[in-house]
Amino acid sequence: MAELKADNKIKVIAYYLPQYHSIPENDAAWGKGFTEWVNTKKAKPQFEGHYQPKTPLNDNYYDLSDVNVMVKQAAMAKKYGIYGFCYYHYWFKNGKKLLEKPVEQMLKTSKVDIPFCMSWANENWSKRWDGGKEELIVEQDYGDEEDWRKHLEYLSAFFRDPRYITLDGKPVFLIYKPAIIPKIDKMLKYWQSLAKELGFKGFCFMIQSSDYYFSPFYDMEGFDYQIKFPPFFATVYAEKNMDFLWKEQSLFKILKNLHLKKAAMWIYKRLKDIRDKKKREQKRNIQTRLQYDQTWQTLIESDSRKFMIEGAFVDWDNTARKVNGHMHLGACPEKFEKYMRLVIRKIRNNSQENIIFINAWNEWAEGAYLEPDTLHGYGYLEALSRVIQENDNVL
Repeated sequence: MAELKADNKIKVIAYYLPQYHSIPENDAAWGKGFTEWVNTKKAKPQFEGHYQPKTPLNDNYYDLSDVNVMVKQAAMAKKYGIYGFCYYHYWFKNGKKLLEKPVEQMLKTSKVDIPFCMSWANENWSKRWDGGKEELIVEQDYGDEEDWRKHLEYLSAFFRDPRYITLDGKPVFLIYKPAIIPKIDKMLKYWQSLAKELGFKGFCFMIQSSDYYFSPFYDMEGFDYQIKFPPFFATVYAEKNMDFLWKEQSLFKILKNLHLKKAAMWIYKRLKDIRDKKKREQKRNIQTRLQYDQTWQTLIESDSRKFMIEGAFVDWDNTARKVNGHMHLGACPEKFEKYMRLVIRKIRNNSQENIIFINAWNEWAEGAYLEPDTLHGYGYLEALSRVIQENDNVL
């Protein structure tokens, strides 16, 4: 297994989007031949100097139905110091899978030579990019023990692969939005109860979404770690009154001990739904422009308790998906290199786990990608490589 604690080196794991091959569900919803490249190519600059559309170097609009693409990506990533990929995993009601072909074909060949783990993107599959119910394509449903077992048995084939990433000998598995799973604590306990039967020491469960961290229900029950998922973690962190947040979380723990958790959660979610709907209506026609330096600085300054795993981001500009989206101004490889040094220093100073999840390897339509493009070439990869080599050399 690819054990994260095999040495004290920094392990950079890049999120990996598999939506670069067509599937029937996307064809029906968006038009025949839809992939993430469709969104990427149609983007328009919103002002003078705005880099849109993002264009891969040498027009490398690859198709992930060809496993040789994944072989080349893995080799490139390792060359520049990336430890592994975190593939997004899509599992829905009654065990329906989407975009599974790349990871399943990867599993069949050792030529894709890079450690990997998986993150369950557990939202609805919809025409809204935040997993809402409007214009639903495939519904999410979490089922009961029979469904949970079926899901874990499917995942176990990946967990047994020698390339799969482990922490303390346990396969690492991320859940994007655990707060929307009704019986999340029971599901995780059930999965842990099956570990020995399926041949595992146990499982290392991690929370990916920043929402959970800022919820009063944040008690880590069943989870080992919370990952900072930027830029969202930083932007929400900057808006929150953290003293109030901790008091809110403490109040929830009291309600939980009084067996009022379900009632409190129902009230909170209803209020949150109302707030979120108002925010969407307010932002529907507003393009948000953020400063790259400020978001990174907030991320660096955010608290780092023992169960927090640091996150990083290359850039963010999702106006290819949403014209009135979010973008960061001022990103460049030089700044990225500087901030990666700072986050690694923070990890060393706080004795945190030697892991950084980075957003992302190939989120082209969100402007978050390490892969080479026409503007910066291999600049971001080269910057990352220098930082990783520096840290490896001082050990």
